[in-house]
Amino acid sequence: MPEVYQAERTISAVFKEQKQVDDVIRRLLDRGVPRDHISVMGRNFQSETRIAGFITKKDVILGGLRTGAIFGSLFGSFLSLLTGVGVLFIPFVGPIVAAGPISALLLGAASGAIAGSAGAGLVSVFTAWGMPEDKAAVYQTRLQAGEFLLMTEVPANRAGEFQLLLESAGAEELSTMDKTLVHPCPGPCNNPEDLSPEVRAHLSEEAQRVFIERYNAVLNETSDEFNAEQAAWEAVHQRFDEDENGVWSKQKVGV
Repeated sequence: MPEVYQAERTISAVFKEQKQVDDVIRRLLDRGVPRDHISVMGRNFQSETRIAGFITKKDVILGGLRTGAIFGSLFGSFLSLLTGVGVLFIPFVGPIVAAGPISALLLGAASGAIAGSAGAGLVSVFTAWGMPEDKAAVYQTRLQAGEFLLMTEVPANRAGEFQLLLESAGAEELSTMDKTLVHPCPGPCNNPEDLSPEVRAHLSEEAQRVFIERYNAVLNETSDEFNAEQAAWEAVHQRFDEDENGVWSKQKVGV
């Protein structure tokens, strides 16, 4: 039986250049970090295709692995190695490309913490997740300046190994937290209580039902929790709009 990868800590770091990110992702994969435990965010991914369509704060373009080739051609081939790619317009930062588990976290908070008129951009999301506010502010500033944020979820007993790997690749502003990014359910969701509190807080009761039905259907088809999560959020966004508190609760007309 192969050893099960047990992620317990999240290491975050800033990189100045895309080629550094490309290199470190490949090195992490080579060291056995599963692709669904690596996240990357940035504004200035090299692309020959102009990105358009960021019209309002709520504009979100999201795709899973089925669009990996498309996003890979846009933003660099290494992104297609990760699970899920999203593009969001974030106040104070602008259009952000997010790949990996962080894209689902941002999608769940798209109009609550990060896009509300009184929100504080990514700082709100990161601090709600548990990151110190000063570090969250540094990351938002560095992203705004065109640099890249990478987050990797690792076993506690290998945290030192991966910190050294990131440092050797040119990482700056390293931070380690004793938790991982939120995943909605450990396997199938049998009822709303199975949803993580962070996910449940953004959904009305009816939206929770839609989320769970779609999540379980895709999980049953693919056995891929991350793609199931993204499909579930897509289903919610197709059926509902958000209220003033960032909760997906308003049934769309004609749906």
